[in-house]
Amino acid sequence: MATKLLLTFAICRLIVTVGLTLEPTELLRLGLTVDPVDVESASVDFGLMTKVEPLAVLRPSSAEDVAQLVKAAYESSHGFTVSARGHGHSINGQAQTGTGVVVQMTGVGSGGKPRVWGGDMYVDVWGGELWIDVLKSCLEYGLAPKSWTDYLYLSVGGTLSNAGISGQAFHHGPQISNVHELDVVTGKGERMTCSKEQNPELFHAVLGGLGQFGIITRARISLEPAPQRVRWIRVLYSNFSVFTKDQEYLISLHGNQKFDYVEGFVIVDEGLINNWRSSFFSPRNPVKISSLGSNNNGGVLYCLEITKNYHESTAETIDQEIEALLKKLNFIPTSVFTTDLPYVDFLDRVHKAELKLRSKGMWEVPHPWLNLFVPKSKIADFDRGVFKGILGNKTSGPILIYPMNKNKWDDKSSVVTPDEGVFYLVAFLRSALDNGEETQSLEYLTNQNRQILKFCDEDGIKVKQYLPHYKTQSEWKEHFGGKWDRFQRMKMKFDPRHILASGQNIFTPAFLSSSKMASW
Repeated sequence: MATKLLLTFAICRLIVTVGLTLEPTELLRLGLTVDPVDVESASVDFGLMTKVEPLAVLRPSSAEDVAQLVKAAYESSHGFTVSARGHGHSINGQAQTGTGVVVQMTGVGSGGKPRVWGGDMYVDVWGGELWIDVLKSCLEYGLAPKSWTDYLYLSVGGTLSNAGISGQAFHHGPQISNVHELDVVTGKGERMTCSKEQNPELFHAVLGGLGQFGIITRARISLEPAPQRVRWIRVLYSNFSVFTKDQEYLISLHGNQKFDYVEGFVIVDEGLINNWRSSFFSPRNPVKISSLGSNNNGGVLYCLEITKNYHESTAETIDQEIEALLKKLNFIPTSVFTTDLPYVDFLDRVHKAELKLRSKGMWEVPHPWLNLFVPKSKIADFDRGVFKGILGNKTSGPILIYPMNKNKWDDKSSVVTPDEGVFYLVAFLRSALDNGEETQSLEYLTNQNRQILKFCDEDGIKVKQYLPHYKTQSEWKEHFGGKWDRFQRMKMKFDPRHILASGQNIFTPAFLSSSKMASW
């Protein structure tokens, strides 16, 4: 009883502060809380590089709860912001706000269980649902989504607000290319259903829209029959041009005569090859970079990671299919590493690495990640200047590299990619450690990220940031390029007071702009 009274008192103060029109009891019913534990949780993210405490946290039980809160913000006399938060996997505070309420979209009771429509091959899911739970629900029907992220403990709304990519994207496109329909709460507090046919402007704006136009409360995701097992293969290269030529060849294949997943990573020190996701490399027989011919290549190796999905009923032909595909590639002959595992275990592979890192206290550390889309025509220059130049021989985490086909991305979405038919994701997934080693410090890694971006700028490599982070609107304009005018127009249409996702630092909330003008 005493706790509820304190909560009511705190909410009354919040009402006075931001000018809410709702009664305290109505806010309590919605699930609004100022509990210190909830506020603390919402003030940080996976990046652990920013901390911003919200005024309150909403734990909605339905889309209507979200709509009522956003509508209250839109109609508020003083104004406040609303930021949707999934599993908190942002890097630079994108889901944080210090001038309003964080909507915690994940959690028990939010939106109900995923509803699978087997005959129509799609699933309806709550925006805060984690992809691992979507997978589990779909597998009950022998189905699965087509496109994934490497890590499944991310929310559906979170990945669809960016793009959602993994090694299947070359064939199926990103996750945003596999959505039939969305339910969205706009910045006016309106609940709208949208698709390519219904409210298409909102649909395309929200997909990859960085949370700027609405909060996704439901997504209808395309499905396919789920395979039972996966043959997971890694092969190594010492020559970058041969490596990229093989990757580009593999993503050009169609039909059944192709691999189902194509990724890769860069190895600049032996620590990574023997320790990161090292189910392939036995500690008793560690792989030595020097033994694989990388000494003449700046000490750098490149690993091609590929999979072939199959059913137990077709297991007898899988070896021949893989052998035929591998014959076309030019990897180091002695470097083939293979494992076979259930489909679910492959998709959930990064979570196992997470558990190991957590056990060593190495998960909840700063993550100065940098994700770039690099045009195919400049990827060799990038290799020369970054992999063989800026990085040195220490990386503090995996570096992913793999190509994608631009024609699998809908240009009507808000995402921006390089203007070439093929472009690469290069992802520096580093962890900063306070262990006294300079090359693993947050300051060192952050400065190295700046060096990489500076090199790209000076060398004319027109990269686009994935999971972008900028501090000024002029930088955002340059990022969006030809899409900026439409992006700005959609913002004015669906979130005219700039209430949503203010942590992205794209638009200044209207109530903050007016208060600044009043002080001049």
